[in-house]
Amino acid sequence: MEIGIDSFASAMYGSKTLSSVDAMEQLLERIVQADQVGLDVFGIGEHHKKEFLDSVPAVILAAAAARTKNIRLTSAVTVLSTSDPVRVYQSFATLDLISKGRAELVVGRGSAIEAYPLFGFDLNDYDALFKEKLELLLKIREQEFVTWSGKFRAALKNQPVYPRSTQETLPVWLGVGGTPESFVRAGTLGLPLMVAIIGGETARFRPLIDLYREAGRRAGFAPEQLKVGLHSPGYVAASNEEAIADYYPGYAELWTKAGKERGWPPVTRAGFDALIAPKGVLVVGSPEQVAEKLIRHSEALGGVDRFTFQMDNAGLSHAQLLRSIELIGTKVMPLVNKGSD
Repeated sequence: MEIGIDSFASAMYGSKTLSSVDAMEQLLERIVQADQVGLDVFGIGEHHKKEFLDSVPAVILAAAAARTKNIRLTSAVTVLSTSDPVRVYQSFATLDLISKGRAELVVGRGSAIEAYPLFGFDLNDYDALFKEKLELLLKIREQEFVTWSGKFRAALKNQPVYPRSTQETLPVWLGVGGTPESFVRAGTLGLPLMVAIIGGETARFRPLIDLYREAGRRAGFAPEQLKVGLHSPGYVAASNEEAIADYYPGYAELWTKAGKERGWPPVTRAGFDALIAPKGVLVVGSPEQVAEKLIRHSEALGGVDRFTFQMDNAGLSHAQLLRSIELIGTKVMPLVNKGSD
């Protein structure tokens, strides 16, 4: 199982707000730390809100590429519905050149909707936009000269797109939430799947992942081509007690605030305890408990190829995040690899 981190480039640490310059520098330091302790991947999301600095993830990833050597660098996710696929490909092909072949993309429709009015798109076209733009992105990935026409973008007639990625095929994962059609689409196209699970029990997604694998099989793809990734909130500390003490206050504050915007109930300690229980989605605890949970999640879902922790959601300090990244690389990953043998 590959293990990594996803970040939304948050400038908010509990009640403390960093300057944007300091927050960005600390984020880059965490990516360097992840590279040095052997994590497999680091992802940057895409948001267009004051509290996040990730509106252009490829730029952050390019800065990280110049400071790192081995870690793969990906979006998490690129909101493809409101982006130009030509520019998306060019940006990540350029990142691929800078990183010497370590660039990836996770593309999705976006769970937050602020990009739609910002870039002049109609939410009524939510799925149609994504379907058309994904088709064009994949065509650009495969062909240097592109002929294509659609509804939401000017047609291309034998138009070359440069630069080309140094990887023969730039990896494109499909980021999904809980819509069955999205799982089937990923399988039909043979794209690796990145599932964002932020609440409830992880095992409830097994039927959807089975849909993905069955759609891929029917489309003629081998099982090893149908990779499954999992993105969930998480945090690792030296002990379970320390992890909970560090994580819960900020998690409750920030997710209760988010809930007011999205119609979710306030966070309670009882609800939190259910989420950190063995089958719950939150991967919070000691290295031993976290490793056990990752193995359990993988078994419940029929095999997980990649797991990424989202740690920007609990007001944790830079020092706490650095320490957690160190523990993931030095303690959690060896335990998961040993337990998966």
